Formats: sequence, structure tokens, C-alpha cells
Amino acid sequence: MPPAFRNTLLTLRDLIVSAGPLAFLALGLLVAAYGWLNPNPPNQVTLATGPAQSAYEEFGKRYQKALAVDGIEVVLLPSEGSSANLQLLREGKADVAFVQGGTAALQPDDPDQLVSLGSLFVEPVWLFYRTDAALKKSASGRLDSLRQLRGLRVNVGSEGSGVPTLMDRLLDANRVEKGQVKLSRLEQTPATMAFLAGKLDALVFASAPESPMVQMLLQTPGVHLMDFAQHEAYGRKFGFLTPVTLPRGVVDLAANVPAHDVRLVASTTSLLAREGTHPALLTLFAQNARSLHGSAGWFNRAREFPSTRHSELPIAREGERAINEPVPLLQRYLPFWIANLVERMWLVLGILLAVMLPLSRVVPPIYQFRVRSRVFRWYGRLREIENDLESGKAIPQDLLGALDTLETHVEKVSVPLSYADELYALRNHIHLVRKKLLRT
Repeated sequence: MPPAFRNTLLTLRDLIVSAGPLAFLALGLLVAAYGWLNPNPPNQVTLATGPAQSAYEEFGKRYQKALAVDGIEVVLLPSEGSSANLQLLREGKADVAFVQGGTAALQPDDPDQLVSLGSLFVEPVWLFYRTDAALKKSASGRLDSLRQLRGLRVNVGSEGSGVPTLMDRLLDANRVEKGQVKLSRLEQTPATMAFLAGKLDALVFASAPESPMVQMLLQTPGVHLMDFAQHEAYGRKFGFLTPVTLPRGVVDLAANVPAHDVRLVASTTSLLAREGTHPALLTLFAQNARSLHGSAGWFNRAREFPSTRHSELPIAREGERAINEPVPLLQRYLPFWIANLVERMWLVLGILLAVMLPLSRVVPPIYQFRVRSRVFRWYGRLREIENDLESGKAIPQDLLGALDTLETHVEKVSVPLSYADELYALRNHIHLVRKKLLRT
């Protein structure tokens, strides 16, 4: 083996042995921090959506496609609606869910178990009625008050949708007693079929305008959308409701649908998550919400949603950051899982660096000791030979033989060039002892 290569290997060995304990300590702390922080999210998450053909189902498919880009499988869990979604979150059967404000009663422990990722869009209360039924209440065939629903057959949706709870509160505010309205609780699709067949007089549901059912009913002959003439008053009386207006012609400009502005009341739908859901998943959902809900709509301007306003539950830190702050620098240039790992581990890395830097000062002395010990260990043997000479315990000839053996071993010692002076000093001392032996 070439001497230079051998010297390099020896130096490397000394460095590894000297810094090894510190390196193992740093590695152990990193592993412990990784296990504690759990920076990488699971590759599967369950999203509670809503009934078939609903806006919740449509948005669920969009989130599924968006998160698949980052390797996350979104399992869509159909439900009856907001109330059912809230219960699925409480039971741990869903990780994330769409929940409409005011349509489900929050429990006292919900703020401790659930967080909001922000409000996504407004969902008006759509009250469609048949013209022939409205003529019984108004000569114009138009309805503009919930009090006019007395005696009519009205479907308010299934219990899981949350709309029955909302309608109970609105009817009560209008002093419409139970029994004065023939309420039914059919699911949206069979209720719509019964409505179009004339078996129901009115149909109530809350949904985003993207719902195919809304689009169809707005353009169905003989069907009108109720104008909430007191929509401003509803917004003042119920904090979770917002007065909105469906502009004239927004559905179909050419056909002028609707033929006039329609006043409506709407609640905001939020994306809720269980407290224990991985923070990286919350970040992904909130970031994708910006692209999925940030465009202009019938009731909002561009970039008005998602929003951290109108939330009945605390906003998650990840939702606050994703909605109100720019995309982190690392995520602009790195895959999400790498950027997320660095972002979640940077504090640990900083603390580790602060701890390791002072400890690293012991590495050079240890390294120096190991290198110098290869030289100094032979000084002990040299001192024994010299003592034997001075005490007369051994004859000079034997001591010369021992000195030759010592010198042979020393010649095989290899040290870095920076420590060569100590090796040459040892050889010089061996020479001095040899001269002393030869004089005797």
C-alpha cells in the first residue's frame, strides 16, 4: 500500500473515531425528533362530501385530483350533508369534511376536537316553488316570505343535510308553527323528482351554485326561486347567514335567467378537520383551496374565497398560513414532501446545531490525543531503556538490541504531516540514548 494512501486512511480513521460519539449522538437526536414530529403525512386521507350530484361531491372530486399530484389518496365518503359530516368527524370516520355554517348544532367539545381550514364558498338557501302552488297564496304567483308556505307541501331535505335544522330556526323566526307547513324530509334526488311530478309544492336545500340540481331547476318552466325580500334582516338576526343577490341574467344572459335580481340568504361552507389530522395534510387542503375556490362566482369576487372569516370554529394555524400568506419559498422549487420535511425539521436542526457546535470543540483535542499517542507511547519504552542504563540493571549490548527493536517500531509509525515534528523528535531522542549507550 502506498505510504500516502496509508497515511490518508489512518487520518480518516482517527477522525471517525474522534468524531464518532458526537455523530452518533446527533443521529440519535435526529431520529428521536423525526419520530416525535412525524413530518411526513400518511398517504391516505378521508374526506366526507355529501349526496350524489351535490356541490360537495363535485368539490370532493376536485380535491381528490389535486392532492393526487402530491401522492396523497383522498378517499371520498358520501353522506347526507353537513350534519352527517360533522358527526363523521366527531366519530373519527372522516379526517376532513365540508360543513355548512348554521345547519348543524355544534357541541361544547367541538372547538377542542375540530378545527377549520377556512370558509370556501357561500351556499344560498334555495327555495324553489311551483307556480301553480304559489297562485293559491298570491295572485302574482310569486312568493317572497316564509309565512306564505303555510298549507304547502315543502321538502326540507334529510336530517343529515342540516337544512331541516336551519329551516326550523327560520320558520320559528317567522312565527310559523310546526304543523302549519306539511314538511317532508326526502333526500335531494327523490324530492326533486316528486317536486317536478307535482307531489310537492316547494323544495328547499342549501347548495353552491355549481350544483347540477340548482342549474337545472333555475331553468325549469313553471318553477320559480323564492325572493327573500327580508334578506338583510336575516343577515342581521342570524350571524351565520349572509344576504346575497342572484343577479339578473347570471344563469343565462341570452335567455335572461333569472329575469330579475333575486334576494337570497346564504351561509358559508367551511372545510373542517379533526384536531389529530396530520398538519401537512391540513396544509395541502388549505393550499389547494386557494386554487379551487379562488375564482369569481355568482356571489363572490375573485380571490374572496377561501377566507378565514365567517368561521364558527377556531382556524387551524395551517389554514391561516396557507390562505393569508404566500406559498413558502421551498414549496415553490421542491416537491411538497421534501419542502414539508425541511420546514417541520428546521427548528430541530437549529437546536441540534446549537447543541452540537459547543460539543464539537472536543473533537480536535481527541483527534490530537489519538495522533500524538502513536508517538508518545514509545517514549515510555525509551524511558525504560534509559533507566536500565543508568541503574545498571542490564548490559549495554542488550539495551542496544532493545533500542534497535524500538527504532524499528518507530519507523513504522505514520502520522499526519502537521505532527511529523513530534515523530522526528522521538527519533532524535532515540539517537541521543543510543550515543549514551555507545559511550558506556
